[in-house]
Amino acid sequence: SEDVLSKDAGECAICLEELQQGDTIARLPCLCIYHKRQVFLGMPIKFQKVVCIDEWFEVNRSCPEHPSD
Repeated sequence: SEDVLSKDAGECAICLEELQQGDTIARLPCLCIYHKRQVFLGMPIKFQKVVCIDEWFEVNRSCPEHPSD
């Protein structure tokens, strides 16, 4: 599901950037959380957010931390 993070939650295992309060996240069935696609149209690329889990799922269909689940 897609969610907005209510408090800081450590490091995203895909991009290694901090998961910060207010970030749009995807929470997987295993309860792991990752950055979710969030593009700010008209903003310079350096101000656009990472898209971790969406890009991961383009080539993988399992959780990066629980590949056998």
